[in-house]
Amino acid sequence: MIPRGIRNNNPLNIRRSKDQWQGQIAPSLRRGLGEASFCQFETMEYGWRAAFVLLTRTYYHKYRLYTIRGIVSKWAPASENNTEAYIRNVSRLTGIDPDEPIGIPSESPARWMMVGAAMGIQECGTDGFDMFAMMRGWTMARG
Repeated sequence: MIPRGIRNNNPLNIRRSKDQWQGQIAPSLRRGLGEASFCQFETMEYGWRAAFVLLTRTYYHKYRLYTIRGIVSKWAPASENNTEAYIRNVSRLTGIDPDEPIGIPSESPARWMMVGAAMGIQECGTDGFDMFAMMRGWTMARG
């Protein structure tokens, strides 16, 4: 079965909110059942764009979360996830210690892309993972 995040072009499984993301499919045009809680995007690039906007603008700048532990603890709370296992996996995949500052997004783009990619793998696995869509999404988010 194709993971929800891949079906929805939403690799980090962003939940629907009052925010209307660029490239997000309107509720009246959504496809599939049982996915009403999650955003659906026109393309995987738009899904990655939204993910990187959330990570680098909202989580880094607004919430001042600078580490894998800080980001994942908010992104995947213990009430819904095995947060410590999620943190360990993202840290292992990236090679970044859970409590080490990731860096300023504009100065450390590769580290932020690695964190996003590792979170996407945690959320959806590796089937359907498109590294080029991720990089295009990063470029869209930073533009």
